[in-house]
Amino acid sequence: MKRVTLYSSSSRQAKVGQSGERRVSKRVDTRHADPDASPASLSAQSSKSESPGWHARYRRYRIAWLATGAVMLVALSSWLIMNVALVPSPRYLTQAEVGATVAQILKTANLPSPAARAYAAIKPSVVRVRGFNYANATGDVPETSIGSGVVIIDKGIILTSLHVVASADRVSVVFDDGTESEATIVVRQPERDIAVLWATSLPDNLVAATMRSTQDLVPGDQVIAVGFPFGIGPSVSAGVISGLRRQHRSISGDHMIEGLIQFDAAVNPGSSGGPLVTAGGEVVGIVSSILNPSNSNVFVGIGFAVPIENAASVAGTTPF
Repeated sequence: MKRVTLYSSSSRQAKVGQSGERRVSKRVDTRHADPDASPASLSAQSSKSESPGWHARYRRYRIAWLATGAVMLVALSSWLIMNVALVPSPRYLTQAEVGATVAQILKTANLPSPAARAYAAIKPSVVRVRGFNYANATGDVPETSIGSGVVIIDKGIILTSLHVVASADRVSVVFDDGTESEATIVVRQPERDIAVLWATSLPDNLVAATMRSTQDLVPGDQVIAVGFPFGIGPSVSAGVISGLRRQHRSISGDHMIEGLIQFDAAVNPGSSGGPLVTAGGEVVGIVSSILNPSNSNVFVGIGFAVPIENAASVAGTTPF
């Protein structure tokens, strides 16, 4: 039986030739090819002819963007320069303008008076001083005297006038918060009409007064007197220093007290022993007595205080 030939070499070569020609025709543009060129040069020419001109377009775009950015930068710089030039430079206030502004604020502000500020500073240190005699036949314990005092050491050391407690069998003090305590007279100095008390039961928040030297005081300085005139208080009265280094006889009449501060703030019986205070709330004296030409115990505008240096030294304290 005769075998049928499935593939022939001629037909296979023809097909291969045809497909090869087709592949070459797809890859090589024979319209621009050199007939004498080699296959390698033809392939290179074909690749160059097919690649797009993106490098040139990129360069054109970059130049355009750079130009646009430069224009925007110039415009922004011009805008900033114009704005800086148009904004006015700050003007500094003169000393006179500052003073006028402060004066206007102080004039319109509702500020407390110097006397009110001084009273607020000294009030926690002011005490009521009471003297008692022993019980009488009826069992009553009469109150023999009333006056004022000021705390100078927060351990319960209090200054007052000696004549307030001199005749008392028992002394008590009432602090600003209402705490009442028995007090002992630890020092008496009749020459200055000063007594030092020591209270045993103290409030938790006891505040000692701030003391100030009298060396720089001059007549006309503002002062306040704080105490319990006629047992009413604490009361505050304002005035000025009328004079310095005055002398006046003690209440008992036994001693002439030297170096007193004269002032015109109103004081009355019960004010004795209270503090004489500056506008800054600092104690400069202990109220001692008033000038009483008619023996009527009415204030006539002249009061006297023991300088705080002399009064505090009685307690063994040298505050300055």
